[in-house]
Amino acid sequence: MSLILLADDSPHAQRMGQRILAGEGFAVDCVANGKDAALRFREADPDVVIADAHLPGLNGFDLCRDVKSRSRHARVILTVGSLEELDEAAAHRAGCDAILRKPFEASEIMAVVRPLAREAQEARRMGQASNDVSNSAASPPDDIRAAVERTVERELPRFLDEVTQKVLAALGR
Repeated sequence: MSLILLADDSPHAQRMGQRILAGEGFAVDCVANGKDAALRFREADPDVVIADAHLPGLNGFDLCRDVKSRSRHARVILTVGSLEELDEAAAHRAGCDAILRKPFEASEIMAVVRPLAREAQEARRMGQASNDVSNSAASPPDDIRAAVERTVERELPRFLDEVTQKVLAALGR
């Protein structure tokens, strides 16, 4: 299960986000400002951060930069009110992975969150696999081979499931 960090100063947005995301099987942590979001990110290591671009304390752009400087796997979604201005180019330069305009439907947020959560989990797994191999880099070849075998053994079932699902989808089953 992916952990989502939801940072919004609106209690209503927090309640709605919590309800939607938890209803889809995600664990959700909510905070009301950017500074608390940065602290909670360091403690919880979530897969996805959803942050209002105009958070008090530390805005969404700065939070995004902070998250991206600390994590290779975490994905960041910036939210902004439909009448608020947002420099989308600046958001992407800050490392933002997606932008959602409020208000949004549950289906809209899930269409963005689901693939980003999958990407984050995959990036996390790849980072762990990379660590297994790099920790063995100074070791004899047999140790390196063992690290590679452990990684393949751990990832192979997931890979087979993913390929099977794609083949079945391509065949229309």
